[in-house]
This record gives sequence, C-alpha cells and structure tokens, in this order.
Amino acid sequence: MSDVPEALRGEDIVKRFGAVTALDGVSLTLKRGEILGILGDNGAGKSTLIKILTGFQSQTSGRLFVDGQETALSSVDHARSLGIECVYQDLALANSLSIYHNMFLNREIIYPGPFRLLNNRAMRARAAECLEEIGVNIPSVDLAVEQLSGGQRQAIAVARAVNSNARILLLDEPLAAMGAREAGLIIDLILRLKQKGNLSIVMIMHNYAQTLDIADRVMLMQRGRVTYEREAHSTSVEELMDIVRREYRAMRVPGG
Repeated sequence: MSDVPEALRGEDIVKRFGAVTALDGVSLTLKRGEILGILGDNGAGKSTLIKILTGFQSQTSGRLFVDGQETALSSVDHARSLGIECVYQDLALANSLSIYHNMFLNREIIYPGPFRLLNNRAMRARAAECLEEIGVNIPSVDLAVEQLSGGQRQAIAVARAVNSNARILLLDEPLAAMGAREAGLIIDLILRLKQKGNLSIVMIMHNYAQTLDIADRVMLMQRGRVTYEREAHSTSVEELMDIVRREYRAMRVPGG
C-alpha cells in the first residue's frame, strides 16, 4: 500500500504524566482504507495513544498529521470535525433508549422552528438505512439497546460512528468478552466496512490470532514503545508471542 495516501500519521509521540512516561516516541502510519491492529499487554500505552488520536488528551511532544496536514487536536469535537471517531469498550450507549435514538445521541435531527422538537421519523429512517448499508441485521430500530446482545450493541456503536461520517475509526477492544459467534459478527462487520474503501480503521486488540485475521498490518507496543511492526500476512501468532516472551524474560529480576 506504499502508493496509497495517508489518513493518519503520528511522529515521535511522547506523553508524560509527571515522572511517568506513558508513550516514549511512538510513530504510526494509517493508510486510507487500511486496517491497523495495535497489540500489547495492559500498560503498553495503547489506551493513552487512542486518547491522543481522539483529541481527549494532548501529547507532551511529537506531531500528528490527518490527511497529510499537521494538526494539533484540541478536543474530541475537533477530532470528530476531521472525521475521527472512536468506539470505546464501554460503547457509551444509553441502554433504555431505542436503537435509532442511540444512533443520533447528541446529534439529534430537529424539526426547524423555535420549539426544537425531535424528528423521530427522520432519525428512524436514517438509522435503518445506515444499518442496512453496512449489513447489520436488527429486527427493528425501535428496540431498546438493553434488549440487544453484546455483539449487536457493539455493531450499533460502530454504526453510530459510521453514521457520523467518520473517515478514521478507532476501535478499542471491539471483540472483548465476546463468544465466537458474536466476535464473528463484528469481524464480518469490520471487513465489510473495509470493502467500502472510504474508511481507515485502527483496532486496539489483545487477541493475536483475531488481529492477524482482520488487520492489514500489525503493530506491537511494549512499555510505551513500538517494538515490532509488520504486514499481517508476513508474521504469525508464534512470532508475536516470541517477542513478548523475550521482553518478559529481559524484565525478570535475576534469580526471581
């Protein structure tokens, strides 16, 4: 994908919290239409990196580029205005509200006029259309989110991000705590989104095998640094595990 334009690039990103360095010179590139899988154990710096890429936190130093233009993300709203959306593990769904109300949460369609009444008909129709476009099969957009399975809820959260015209989608552990059937539903959804060609995706993952099945390229983070990066088809679970084991052995106290 060397001739494909960049959607997102970070150069030497550093993030310090007092004396603690959470990110230590992290660089990454995301091509348009690409899926990048970021792997790493807890404490590797993945969550901090996501927060910087979504404008939730600012880096201590380093540079960010969106569509080739250097950008200092000032807020989550600023990142969203550039087409960057994130689906976090908690999904940020209102369980008691309908699917279509969740799809437009904080972005409701309002009738023109002084009374600011919700245009439920327009939101219902657009939500159903969006779900159909990306192949999410839900019986009715009138269902409350609390009636859905975990996989269906994840699909709704992803669909909401896509419905907001996201061009760069960040997925924080999208398959966490899912069984094989529900994980398969989300994997299929991610691959369908990739086929559309207008969405670039970053996935924060723990499961190496699932990541290699989905991603075009994988990046391994350890102790706030990128220690390995490779095209997914040219590496393996065994190779990734060997790198992690070597790191673990190197950190062990002699005689411990």
